[in-house]
Amino acid sequence: MDVELLDIRQHIAGNAPFDTLSDDLLDEVAESIEVGYFRADTMICEDGQAVENLHYIRSGAVEVYRRNGELSNRFGEGDIFGYSDLLRNQRVRFPVKSIEDTLVYFIPASLFQRLCNEDEHFADFVEVGRPRLETTVDHQHYDNTMMTTRVRKLISRLPVMIEADSTIQSAAAKMCEQNVSSVLVLQLETEASSHTFVLGDGKQWRTVGILTDQDLRTRVLAAGRDADLPVAEVVTQNLIAIQSDESVHEAMLCMLRNNIHHLPVLHRRRPVGVLHLSDIIRYETNSSLYLVGNIYHQTSLKGLARLSDDVQRSFVGLVKDGANSQMIGSALSTIGRCFSRRLIELAEEELGPPPVPYCFMVMGSMARNEQAIVTDQDNALVLDDSFDPEQHDAYFLALAQRISDGLDACGYTYCKGDIMATNPRWRQPLQVWKQYFSDWINDPNPERLLHSSIFFDLDHVYGEEGFVEQLQDLVADRASKSPLFLAAMARNAVNRTPPLGFFRTFVMEKDGKQNNSINLKRRGTAPLIDLIRVHALACGSRAQNSFDRLDDIAKTQLLVGRSSERIRYALEFISMVRIRHQAIDIDEEREPDNNIEPENVSDSERHNLKDAFQVLSNAQKFLKFRYPLP
Repeated sequence: MDVELLDIRQHIAGNAPFDTLSDDLLDEVAESIEVGYFRADTMICEDGQAVENLHYIRSGAVEVYRRNGELSNRFGEGDIFGYSDLLRNQRVRFPVKSIEDTLVYFIPASLFQRLCNEDEHFADFVEVGRPRLETTVDHQHYDNTMMTTRVRKLISRLPVMIEADSTIQSAAAKMCEQNVSSVLVLQLETEASSHTFVLGDGKQWRTVGILTDQDLRTRVLAAGRDADLPVAEVVTQNLIAIQSDESVHEAMLCMLRNNIHHLPVLHRRRPVGVLHLSDIIRYETNSSLYLVGNIYHQTSLKGLARLSDDVQRSFVGLVKDGANSQMIGSALSTIGRCFSRRLIELAEEELGPPPVPYCFMVMGSMARNEQAIVTDQDNALVLDDSFDPEQHDAYFLALAQRISDGLDACGYTYCKGDIMATNPRWRQPLQVWKQYFSDWINDPNPERLLHSSIFFDLDHVYGEEGFVEQLQDLVADRASKSPLFLAAMARNAVNRTPPLGFFRTFVMEKDGKQNNSINLKRRGTAPLIDLIRVHALACGSRAQNSFDRLDDIAKTQLLVGRSSERIRYALEFISMVRIRHQAIDIDEEREPDNNIEPENVSDSERHNLKDAFQVLSNAQKFLKFRYPLP
């Protein structure tokens, strides 16, 4: 394939629905393409015109119109159009016009039909006529739920290999040089067979065994063997190996059954890595369940603080295992709650039993079960109405101080807005809290709206759960009956707009600290969560999690059509882009944050981000319309 075709192939391979095609089908698409150039303001597809190709936009932008002349959609680089007409009567139903100088790839209708027949993902994308964003998210979810963790996920490097006629001494030297505890031993074969594979040199090789550091001790040093002997004389024969798509569980069972610590991993017959027993142990200890158990075994703040690095490892492990944002948010929130509970238990052991009943309450992402790896603490104490400040507050201040200091030591930084139980304003009896919430709803001035956006995501962590349930019931009952409050919340929820400019280009941050980047929390997930909260309050939902709130909203008539589904897909996709980039930061030993640089993401991811931000923009526009000022 020449350079021009390779360029075409690489471009289409980065965008849905071509990104899942096999190599053979991608080659066919690239080789079949014809190119068309259209100046700005040129009709590409006229109403009623015969459709003979699928259209792929290499560069530029187009607009699609309804028959009455109204704008239906706008597409840019990496988008396709014309597929719905190809699936119907092969006549243009929605005219298309270029709005910029546009380069279009034409893919023949016959090949389009083959792609639909031979690739299920491609067919789902075009036949259902679903937006690219929804198809991408569902496809990722399908992969995550249908596949358990595969052995290949644990492989971090290619195996070290050596020829069978090499000396034992050279094998040991290579193990030292590569810092490995084993080498695979290969034999050159003259002919291909069911046991051979081809390396980059084009020759046929067969894996005849493995040499480990234990073999060197027991079969060479302890036995007094000459280090100049061929390695084949001391290698472990009858190689036990596993295929790369087997599960980690099966690999562990294989090691236990055969009493081995090194397990070669093959892709068909070709070695792609060597799994050590420690890799599986490390994988198991990175799990959130292991970490939760370890938290409750700690007997001091110092022991808890040592586990803060394990939180990051657990987070990265979840991302690499293909968990979605709900699974990751729930796991991290559970870990954060466990740190809080254990700190409270340790504080009560030191301070003694509380003088009156209380509840330790959390707000924000932990309350929603949507905690991220970059987070601070938002908490408060709801005290029994028998609370007497003069008699009891010294105890609860000391308790709050120990909890906040402990959380900070464990990686949950102090809240910059002082939304913590150490602030006496947020350490009050239940009746005072009820008055707070009533005032916020009845008279929504700017400060009270800010508190509403924080405190209306609330949940119990420790103590009297009923205290928080009463506050949740108050919010659900009263907010839905206050049009003025909902209208004020709606206007407050559109202050943070998505980073989209004209023609859906990205608008970068220009704050001097994160120039030419996009803050995915401030400009993406946070405004989505804000608008979901408004609709949830309007329908009296008692759910705290944003996805659960969307389920409640979908049962009402608050949103039209499939709006709640689109918001769900947008929130999941932006959340996962943010999560994946934080995991990359941790892997590369950088401090994780909420910012991405668009040039550092794939073409497909950029297009889907634009789609998700457009969903947010549309949902914000609807919010003011849905909740007008009385």
